[in-house]
Amino acid sequence: MPSHSPATPASGALPPSNLEIARAARLWPIEEIAHRLGLPGEAVEPYGRGIAKLDLAALACLAERPCGRYVVVTSLTPTPPGEGKTTTAIGLVQGLQRLGHSATVALRQPSMGPTLGLKGGATGAGYSQVLPMERINLHLTGDIHAVGAAHNLLAAMVDNHLHHRLEPELDPREVRWQRVIDLNDRALRHLVLGLGGRGDGVPRQGGFAITAASEVMAILALADSLADLRRRLGRLIVGLDRNGEPVTAEQIGAAGAMTVLLKEALKPNLLQTLEHAPALIHAGPFGNIAHGNSSIVADRIGLHAGDFLVTEAGFGADMGGERFFNIKCRASGLLPDAAVLVVTVRALKYHSGRHRVVPGKPLPASLLAESPEQVREGGANLLKQIDNVRAHGLTPLVAINAFPGDHPSEHDVIRELCGSVGVRAEVSRHVGDGGEGALALAQALVEATDEADTHGNDFHFLYPTEMALAEKIECIATRLYGAEGVDFAPGTREQLETWQRQGYGAFPVCIAKTHMSLSSDPGRLGAPTGWRLPVREVRLSAGAGFVYALAGDILTMPGFSASPGARRLDIDDQGEITGLG
Repeated sequence: MPSHSPATPASGALPPSNLEIARAARLWPIEEIAHRLGLPGEAVEPYGRGIAKLDLAALACLAERPCGRYVVVTSLTPTPPGEGKTTTAIGLVQGLQRLGHSATVALRQPSMGPTLGLKGGATGAGYSQVLPMERINLHLTGDIHAVGAAHNLLAAMVDNHLHHRLEPELDPREVRWQRVIDLNDRALRHLVLGLGGRGDGVPRQGGFAITAASEVMAILALADSLADLRRRLGRLIVGLDRNGEPVTAEQIGAAGAMTVLLKEALKPNLLQTLEHAPALIHAGPFGNIAHGNSSIVADRIGLHAGDFLVTEAGFGADMGGERFFNIKCRASGLLPDAAVLVVTVRALKYHSGRHRVVPGKPLPASLLAESPEQVREGGANLLKQIDNVRAHGLTPLVAINAFPGDHPSEHDVIRELCGSVGVRAEVSRHVGDGGEGALALAQALVEATDEADTHGNDFHFLYPTEMALAEKIECIATRLYGAEGVDFAPGTREQLETWQRQGYGAFPVCIAKTHMSLSSDPGRLGAPTGWRLPVREVRLSAGAGFVYALAGDILTMPGFSASPGARRLDIDDQGEITGLG
C-alpha cells in the first residue's frame, strides 16, 4: 500500500512546507497510474514527468465497465482562510485507497491569477497533495492558455467584423464579448479599444476578464465530446445586431477555428496524489459567474475506472454544490451517490461574527483560542448548508478538516450540531497524516454509499426544467440562500420572458453573487434571514447552456494586493522554484 513517511520536525523547527513535501515525494511513472485506471497505452499521451493527456478514446475503452460511486465534496460558506475542500477530496481518495478501494480524484485546474495573488497554489496541502505541484500551479499542459487563445480569437474576429461592417452588422454599443488573460490585472477591467487611425478598428468601450471567467472555460468543462464542444462554441452570443437580435460565434465565422485551438485542451490531464492515487485535473470555470466545477469528460473516465470518483465543487454548497447538482449533473446525466461537506473549527468561529480576518494576514489570536461557544454560534451556517445538500435528496457526510490548533471540545460541538439533524461527522487529519489520517472519513463514506445502494438513490434536482426562468431564480434564492424573495431590476423579468419565448426556458440558472455569504452581502455571515436577493442584470450563456443572474457587484477581473504571492516567487541557479505554496 502506498505510504509516506512524514519527517518529525526537530524541537522548535518549522514543519515542512507544502512545496518541500511535494519535492520530497517520489513520482511513479504516469503510465503506471494510467494502468491503475485500466487505460490502454494508446490512450495515454505523456506530457513530461508525471503528467499525461488522456485521448478521448479513453472513454470508449472504459464504456463497457460499470460506473463507480460518484462523490462530490463541497463545504459551508467559504471564509478568508479557506476550508480545504481540495485537500479533503485528495485525502479522502487516499483514505479509500488504503481501505482497498480503487479511487480517483477529479479537480479543477488552478488559475495563475489567484496562484500569484493571495490564494496561492491549489493542489492540496501537507500530505494530501497532487503532484507535481509546481507544474500544476504554473501552466500545467497549457489548457487555460488555449481557452484564452480561443476566447481572444473570437474577440479579434468580432472587432474585425465591426471594422469591415460584415453581415450580420453588429451594433458597437451592444458587443458583449470581452478579452481575457490568466492574471490578476485591475487596470484591464475597463478600456477604450480601437483608438488611432481609421485602420485601427472601431472605437468602443471594452475590457478584460480573467480567463477562468470566460464562457469558453465553462463550455470546456461541460462539453462531452469534440462535436459537442464545436456545437456549444457556435452558440456563443457575442453581441446584438442593429435590430437587437443576438449574433453568435457561428455567424462571425469563428467557432471552427476556436474548436481547433481547443482540441488538445479537451483531453483531461492525468496526474497522481502524493500516495499515487490517480488525479484528473481538467478545466477551471470561475465559481461566481459559472458552474465552478471540473470537466464532465474527466468525471466519466474516473467513474468507469474504479470504485469511487471524488470531485470537488467550488465555493459552498449553495454555489458550487448547487451548480454541480443542477447544471453539471443535468448536462452529464450522471447522478451523485454521496456528498461530503467540509467544515473547520475556525470557519465556524468566523461565522459567529466575532472575528475580523484580513486575507493574507495572520489569523487573530482570538480565533485560535478555545471557544466551543463560538463554534456553536457559527453553526447556523453549517446547518443551512446541510439543509441545502438535503434539498437535492442527499444527506451529506460532514468532514471536520482538523488543524493542529483545534480543541477536542470544539470538534465535539460540531458532532453535536450534526447529530441534532441526523448527520454523521468525522474528524479527518489528512493534511498531517495523508490517507492514514482520512481512514475514518473514508470508512464513513463507504458505509454511507453502501446504505444508499441498499435503500436507493433519492437524488433529485432542485427545480424542473419546465419551470420559468424567473421562478428558478426565486427557487434558489428562497430555498437555498434563505432570502424572503427576489427583487428584479427593471427590464430583467422581461428579458427572461424573451429568452423563454426564444427557446432557452429549459436552461438551468446560475446566480452570480458573493461566495462569502449565503446572501448577496459579503458582510452577512452565518445564515442571514430577513433579506431579499437583488437581481440587477441577467445574461444568457447560450454556449454553456445556462442563464445567469447578477446579484451584487461581481468582479470578473481580480486585482493584486499590496503584497501578492508573485513578489515571493523566485527561482535559483539550479532551476528550483521558491515561494510557491
